[in-house]
Amino acid sequence: MTLTRSQTSELLARHGLAPRRSFGQNFVVEPETVRRIASLARVGDGDHVVEIGAGLGALTLALAETGASITAVEIDTGLVDVLRENLAGKRNVRVVHDDAMRLDWHALLDDADTWTVVANLPYNVATPLVADLLDTVPKVRRLLVMVQKEVAQRFAARPGDDAFGAVSVKVDYWATARVVGEVSAAVFLPRPRVASSLVEITRRENPAVPAPFAPMFAIVRQGFATRRKMLRRALDGVVIAADFVVAGVNPEARAEELSLDEWSRLTLAVIKRGSAPT
Repeated sequence: MTLTRSQTSELLARHGLAPRRSFGQNFVVEPETVRRIASLARVGDGDHVVEIGAGLGALTLALAETGASITAVEIDTGLVDVLRENLAGKRNVRVVHDDAMRLDWHALLDDADTWTVVANLPYNVATPLVADLLDTVPKVRRLLVMVQKEVAQRFAARPGDDAFGAVSVKVDYWATARVVGEVSAAVFLPRPRVASSLVEITRRENPAVPAPFAPMFAIVRQGFATRRKMLRRALDGVVIAADFVVAGVNPEARAEELSLDEWSRLTLAVIKRGSAPT
């Protein structure tokens, strides 16, 4: 069971609601797409799932059918009552009225040690939310998120790709990422002006490289802040010529050309010299 376009329109009209641009709301109204997302989530009995931005519950209903325990998070006060109504009788679903960018994730995930996040994320929160979950919520072991196509490409980009940036380095540090599907704008209400993709992010057992997180990403952020500059200029004041030599990194390269291992070696050279940024 899930919600069709006509059912979604009827629910919104009956409750005097409309998609809110401030929350980036675009409801998926194609049942086959919702079922495909639930299938790609690869969850079932015994698994624990957080759905961020549950909306009216179309995807929540499909996820509930897998047998997993679902925590559906919704920020919109107007939608929460409708969401609870649509999920009535689903014993494996709990609804949480909160802002995913501000909620206490450690308290929310106290019931289990391993969680999967499934979400249709608006552009304005996708990158900071995924980054925060990777940085600070280790119980989230896997994410399946539907995001703007360009954002998905950044999450999964490799050095040299046009989409490669600081967030690509961060994702690679903590996890592996791959785009697992495309989603047509026609399945949304209202129809967005951008294309969407599904990206799967799976946390590594340990960070991919030995450099500690905080100093490495201070260097990465500075490097990408002026990404068209050569690194010897972009990292001036933090990395000196000798650090490039010790790390075996070309000082005339640009940030988007460096691999994760090269960022790690450069960070370790700075730390060894006793000048690690924070």
